[in-house]
Amino acid sequence: MTSSGGSPATTPIGSRAEAEGYVAMVCFKHGPPRLYGVELEWTVHHAEDPHRPLDAGHLRKALGVHAPPTLVRDSPQLPLGRGALVTVEPGGQVEISGPASDSIPQLIDDTAADAAELTALLLDADLVPGDHGLDPFRTPRRILTVPRYAAMEHAFQRLGPHGPRMMCSTAGLQVCLDAGETDQTAQRWRALHDLGPALVALFANSRRRAGADTGWASARTEATFGTCAPFTEPPPLDGDPAAAWARTAMEAPVLCFRRGDSWDAPDGLTFGAWADGQLPGDRPTYDDLDYHLSTLFPPVRPRGYLEVRYLDAQSGDGWIAPTLLLTALMSDPAVIDRVLAAAEPAAGRWFPAAREGLEDKLVLQAARDVVDLGTEVLTRTGADSELTDAVATRLHRIVDDTQGRRAS
Repeated sequence: MTSSGGSPATTPIGSRAEAEGYVAMVCFKHGPPRLYGVELEWTVHHAEDPHRPLDAGHLRKALGVHAPPTLVRDSPQLPLGRGALVTVEPGGQVEISGPASDSIPQLIDDTAADAAELTALLLDADLVPGDHGLDPFRTPRRILTVPRYAAMEHAFQRLGPHGPRMMCSTAGLQVCLDAGETDQTAQRWRALHDLGPALVALFANSRRRAGADTGWASARTEATFGTCAPFTEPPPLDGDPAAAWARTAMEAPVLCFRRGDSWDAPDGLTFGAWADGQLPGDRPTYDDLDYHLSTLFPPVRPRGYLEVRYLDAQSGDGWIAPTLLLTALMSDPAVIDRVLAAAEPAAGRWFPAAREGLEDKLVLQAARDVVDLGTEVLTRTGADSELTDAVATRLHRIVDDTQGRRAS
């Protein structure tokens, strides 16, 4: 068994510097941008009563042979018809993640087919996927009992209420893009972050939580950023992204200490301190480091490719519009230069965007310019004109409706 960077997974790490070098190497893989991916996540509800708590046994029955081992220990976890695997989050949220594709139209077709298949499986068990990025009906409740989620819940509960909400009540849309050539990575990294506030606001739909109005357009973003600040918040963007991410990974707390039956980590242990020998007689391995990286939840997570994590889950086929918009905006270095200019008024305004949505004047300005640019270049995705026209109409309607409300 080897780690993703080629180092033996069971080899102890000798120092923080060694760990940082590994992270910088494996988390940003360079090459021509070619592949695209999308992951769809939903909360799950009883069709007749969305307030009713979800039962793990009911979800096991619904997913059958597609259930992941976290839900059914010996499950074969067979893929859906177009290749997506089904995973389950701690509160019973379901997620599909298919193979990366070099064709955006094929990616959309395959993902739509697998989403329809999963929805049918749920409906056969009188369950339905949710329509929002945050459960608007129920309080957080963990239904998975595996050590990973027990340890994460224990760590997050000490930090406040947002961690359990993020783990058990949120659902996101994730778009995955290549990091690009070495001389493009910093530009792509910045563009994805600068776009964040405008896109969070454009697609925010998670205002309600457990039956109450939170006062946030995207309370999912509030929960995610508040889970383990500052490591779940946007990072500083100056300097080399790989080096900055490696430092962040070292300074982040260890959430899962995979030793024995309980994986609760020692209080205050960071991965950098662990790698530097803070625990005598126990050095982390490269496998431990890979696992640690999987427990970090920034708005854009580098995993060799760049995983955009800041979008609320969308109802029905609503995920197609943000997917097409984002892939079009990141389609070419010349386009990305224009993206940076369009997004600039709202760059860094993550909290106003999540709280006020498009009611924030600067966020609305950026969103309008981003939509204008994105709809201009939608054809770069290769999608047919019927789909790009429908997406453009929807995007302009979101912005125009907000502008109309402000003017009235």
